[in-house]
Amino acid sequence: MILLNSDKKNNVLKSMMRILDEKREAIITENKKDLEAFGEGDQAMYDRLVCDDKKVDGMITSVKQVMEQEDPVGQTIEHRKLDTGLDITNKTAPFGNIMIIYESRPDVTIEAAVLAFKANNKIYLKGGKEAINSNKILVECWHEALKENDLSSDWIELLHLSRPETQEFLKNPPVQLDLIVPRGGERLIGFVKEHATGAVLVSGRGNNFLYVSKNADFETAKKVMLNAKIDKISGCNALDKVLVDVNLPDYEAKLKELQEMFKENEVNILVDDDVKKVLSEEDSIPSESTWYEEFLAMKIVIGSIDGLDAAIEKINKYSGGHSASIITTEKDEAIKFMEQVDSAAVYHNASTRFTDGGQMGVGAELAISTDKLHHRGPLGLKQLTTNKYYVLGDGHIRA
Repeated sequence: MILLNSDKKNNVLKSMMRILDEKREAIITENKKDLEAFGEGDQAMYDRLVCDDKKVDGMITSVKQVMEQEDPVGQTIEHRKLDTGLDITNKTAPFGNIMIIYESRPDVTIEAAVLAFKANNKIYLKGGKEAINSNKILVECWHEALKENDLSSDWIELLHLSRPETQEFLKNPPVQLDLIVPRGGERLIGFVKEHATGAVLVSGRGNNFLYVSKNADFETAKKVMLNAKIDKISGCNALDKVLVDVNLPDYEAKLKELQEMFKENEVNILVDDDVKKVLSEEDSIPSESTWYEEFLAMKIVIGSIDGLDAAIEKINKYSGGHSASIITTEKDEAIKFMEQVDSAAVYHNASTRFTDGGQMGVGAELAISTDKLHHRGPLGLKQLTTNKYYVLGDGHIRA
């Protein structure tokens, strides 16, 4: 792959910012076609599909933030000179060809492409059919920006493939796919893992937990869990499960406070058997599989738990490995929770909604990875590089 210098890449991004603003009305018009065709059956997906003035502003901001970041390619990770005289430098390098498969979100067409391009990767965008008009015009903007700067449009390609065609593309790609990122639910992730021949980095599944310790400040707990639940139900960082310690003072009264708070905010409540004894009018969890489920809806589970160790064990068993939070006034308890809960992001007295590239200071993100290789959490600009060893010798041979 040709390595572009930083100025060249940044000039493309400057062009892209201007083009997005100039074509704002056309982008919103094309998005309205998608919204009208989609309807409002799945509220979470509909919310992700919307591309209004605010969303276009966000796209421009994302491009600007990436443009202002240091070029991640060619950075020295480590350098050493051996006694043998070999001079070895480990540097960052592009992945090469990246493919992202995503549903509904037109802004991913901007964020994924700007990150991949600035990190000197070519990217294949496989968006969902529900966003076809939005994605087409956004990729046209990319191609115009590339053309203005004398670069080929194939740096950023939008794939128009049916499900069988996508399956074949994954099994027998026309080019080497160095990284494949399915950004969506369990079915999409399973489909990609089953058929892909290249490296797959899993992203998108939430099912996030919050544990209310016996040492919790309950007003803090209520504020945090409500934000985590209702701020954006379509986010993979939204809250799905609340575990309330049975040793919390005024335990039953506190459960009723949670019930009242969620009811006032039109959140449907499911309860486990122990909580059902207190909140008898709420529906019981239908089966154990509910504990594994990411809702993406105005729905929450309230369960009981006896102590920190039991909470850690339950979260590690059922969560998606995305985000988990503890509400407690005891720092040592929080540290143990954060060290032992196996999630990409762990929180003390804070909402899971902060698991986001922009909120964490990373900037635009390709996705939130729940894998452990090669990176966990928000995939920002630096995470879209791999590494390469540069070894300088003087006729060296191995004895």
